Amino acid sequence: MMQRPFRLGTTSFIYPDHIIPNVQKIGAFFDEIELLVFESKPEAVIPSRNNVKELAELSRDLDLTYNVHLPTDINLSAPELRLRRDAADTLKRVIERFSIAPVTRFTLHLEMDKPMPSQAGIEAWQNNTRQGLELLLPALEDPAMVGVETLWYPPYLFKDLVNEFGLSVCADLGHHIKYGYDIHRTFELFGPKINLIHLHGVDTRLKPPKDHIGLDKTAPGEFRKIMDPLKHYTGTVCLEVFNLADLQASLAALAQTFKNIVIGVEKPAQRH
Repeated sequence: MMQRPFRLGTTSFIYPDHIIPNVQKIGAFFDEIELLVFESKPEAVIPSRNNVKELAELSRDLDLTYNVHLPTDINLSAPELRLRRDAADTLKRVIERFSIAPVTRFTLHLEMDKPMPSQAGIEAWQNNTRQGLELLLPALEDPAMVGVETLWYPPYLFKDLVNEFGLSVCADLGHHIKYGYDIHRTFELFGPKINLIHLHGVDTRLKPPKDHIGLDKTAPGEFRKIMDPLKHYTGTVCLEVFNLADLQASLAALAQTFKNIVIGVEKPAQRH
């Protein structure tokens, strides 16, 4: 057992309710909450300015910060310029909306269609993504506030883009297990640019493997692969699960390796 070196968070959808009630219920047990803004249409699904103001007040009351998962119903890497422009405009609007809240990072999906394209297709995707980022990033004071999430394709495919634009990286370790990528290699590729980790269980016995479940469902060997980099990681680790049972099971699994993990998040609020 060792003291956890990282900040600990989870998502804003542990209870089947809106963002603010979730933060009110679980915020006191965590250092950071991942605000899920998966959808951008209709406009009303994006938290309002009053919502964000209330989140800022809750952050002070509960002593926590936020990271924001940007919408996934748009595509900054789309082949069509019109769609890339629409994506950039939407992302800028969402990022601006959260400007008054203590947000540490905005997590971005750089979407790629399956199956894996040819080398020419990969280069076209990289060029489209570059043009999309050129539309988005001039609006930001600090491009490193945007973290590219590791998805189903090899993380090295966006390494040059991360370096070129000064972005950060969100390493989704569950995705690494699900799709068979080397976690250690990703840390070698991106090093200190990894300032957010998504952590969730993966049941590789199922075909296809099921992810975003409790860490207790992960096979022991895979679980060790996930735990090893956390022992020296000082950024934020977010348990990216979406119900209370998976959250409780994940906290209990973490507590087997690290001290100062609060397990009973339904008990009266108390800081760790």
